Amino acid sequence: MSQLYARELLRGVVEPLLLFLIGESPMHGYQIAKELEKRSLGHFRLTESTIYSALRRLESKGLVLSWWQRVAREQKRRCYELTEKGHQILAEELAQWRKFHSAANKVLNS
Repeated sequence: MSQLYARELLRGVVEPLLLFLIGESPMHGYQIAKELEKRSLGHFRLTESTIYSALRRLESKGLVLSWWQRVAREQKRRCYELTEKGHQILAEELAQWRKFHSAANKVLNS
């Protein structure tokens, strides 16, 4: 699979993946990036700009809230959590993803 094709596939699932992770537990951006990389066994290595751009889009859509968490005397990090609307959208998108995944598997395994 070419890198370009892989990037195009990933582009369509970045926001749902972020919603899923944040839905499990509030997280900060670096934590999200590391969790995606870990769970995908290194396949999803997203740049900071990709993650933070997606988080800003999700926040502007009202799907996540953010707040500053103090971690050291002079250090803060922005944490994200799902809103009620975010939980609803995530549930809808997961249902659609499962249908899509099932249909694609049926085609590929026929």
